Amino acid sequence: MNKKPILYLSAAFMLLVAACKASPDAGTENPQSIKADVEFNMPDVKAPVIPDYTVSITDFGARSGGQFMNTQAFADAINAVSEKGGGKVIIPSGIWLTGPVVLKSNLELYTEAGALIIFSKNKDDYPLVKTSFEGLDTWRCISPIYGKDLENVALTGSGVWDGSGDVWRFVKRSKLTAGQWKELVASGGVVNEKGDGWYPSEQFLRAAENADMNVPANLKTKEDYMAIRDFLRPVMVGIQNSKRVMLNGPTFQNSPAWCIHPLMIEDLIVKNVTVRNPWYSQNGDGLDVESCKNVIVDNCNFDVGDDAICIKSGKDEDGRRRGIPSENLVITNNIVYHGHGGVTVGSEMSGGVKNMHVSNCTFIGTDVGLRFKSNRGRGGVVENIYISDIKMADIPTNAISFNLYYGGKSVSEMLEDGGPQTAAETYPVTEETPQFKNIFMKDISVKGAQQAIYVQGLPEMNVENVTFTDMILEADKGILLIDTKDVSFKNVDLYTPDEKAVEIYNCKNINADGLNYDFKTKNDITIKGDACDNIQLLAGSKNHTTIGDKVPENAVTFNNN
Repeated sequence: MNKKPILYLSAAFMLLVAACKASPDAGTENPQSIKADVEFNMPDVKAPVIPDYTVSITDFGARSGGQFMNTQAFADAINAVSEKGGGKVIIPSGIWLTGPVVLKSNLELYTEAGALIIFSKNKDDYPLVKTSFEGLDTWRCISPIYGKDLENVALTGSGVWDGSGDVWRFVKRSKLTAGQWKELVASGGVVNEKGDGWYPSEQFLRAAENADMNVPANLKTKEDYMAIRDFLRPVMVGIQNSKRVMLNGPTFQNSPAWCIHPLMIEDLIVKNVTVRNPWYSQNGDGLDVESCKNVIVDNCNFDVGDDAICIKSGKDEDGRRRGIPSENLVITNNIVYHGHGGVTVGSEMSGGVKNMHVSNCTFIGTDVGLRFKSNRGRGGVVENIYISDIKMADIPTNAISFNLYYGGKSVSEMLEDGGPQTAAETYPVTEETPQFKNIFMKDISVKGAQQAIYVQGLPEMNVENVTFTDMILEADKGILLIDTKDVSFKNVDLYTPDEKAVEIYNCKNINADGLNYDFKTKNDITIKGDACDNIQLLAGSKNHTTIGDKVPENAVTFNNN
């Protein structure tokens, strides 16, 4: 293509700077105006309606300073406005120690500037409740901020909610310095036999050794779960089966597990929110939107220990039985720093995800930029996904990733273990087969990644109908497509030092004649697999393409565009 990379570097830098300079008025507009350019029929998102009645927690005996337990004062203030039909509860400037806060309908919790709410570190303060975690029906400790079967709920203001997550989480030794590890071990808890993990208690360690991921298997009764309560760390903000929920303004940090988990919410608005978790926090997700309908996520900042903005809809049989997709989602004007994924779909997507718009987001140092993940057993359909105007810089792994062999680890951890599975064994298509299709990405700039694009479908259910348009991608490695079909590249500029810029395995209907890059060797493009068919490349790449022996004759053509 004979383009000068130095010109691209300057342009990408300017784009990144512009993205990081948020307007003073960003995110303050009416929620309805955000969906003006959405590609699908997006319903109006209804904001909570809160009655005009106000109290303060200090009216009910709350004492600041962080030395006094204010659980009852919070409960009394919430009950007082509830008895009046609803209203606003003010948390003034100060340090407020409390146990779980249980929400009610028609309630706004407003944190003044300087308000810091710290949740109790005493696990006896958190009774078990029946809920869903990681897409499975289970029992967990009640969330520090908890609500169920509600209408009109808002968490607003500019204060900070702190979940005291360090007393709940296990920590991998590899994620701390020697000094940090020594200090952690001296604080109490238990180190496992291998010496590579710290656990808050012996009970936690025993449960972890017998659990599938973070949800214990083969437990039946509440009493069974009580025996391992230390292990059942809650999400910090857990609101379920509700309507018209808004989070606007506060900072949420240091969560025991996921930070914000809206589950089965209709009309959800998350705006002007900051989410902070330690980078080493296992399952320290930022925002997990699960089986929600009509959603706006706007002008938020994330720096977390796992996926930042994650869209889910239940896991495996439990998710399919629930059968509620996440649908009609608008995600705009957000910045993600550390996290396993900037915007992620899955892996718990068994109820499906459809109609999602993502635009004007910036990912800086995020493990993966745009991340789609699932595996056999999930089922569910992800479709009608529109992504545009994305800026990424310093991405440690894949800028754009589709991985249908997801194994429960971050992509960076998978690479450390030798990389994701790429075997081409075909399974029967059933209700357990996940499907990703109709995904459109445009106007994306990547300034540094380990790999530009990684797409790994299933041989029995390819990732299907994906378009990449108007992109500038700079990465150590280029593009890898495995078990995909109906993929097109339009005006995509790839800058990579990798001698294998493009690798295509068992793919069909690939139109890459809109993909531009500097040829370096004879092996810039590699095509392998007997399932390949109708792969279209630029005519000028013919002498730089290696075609495997098993590729059918005439499966590859070279166009003169």
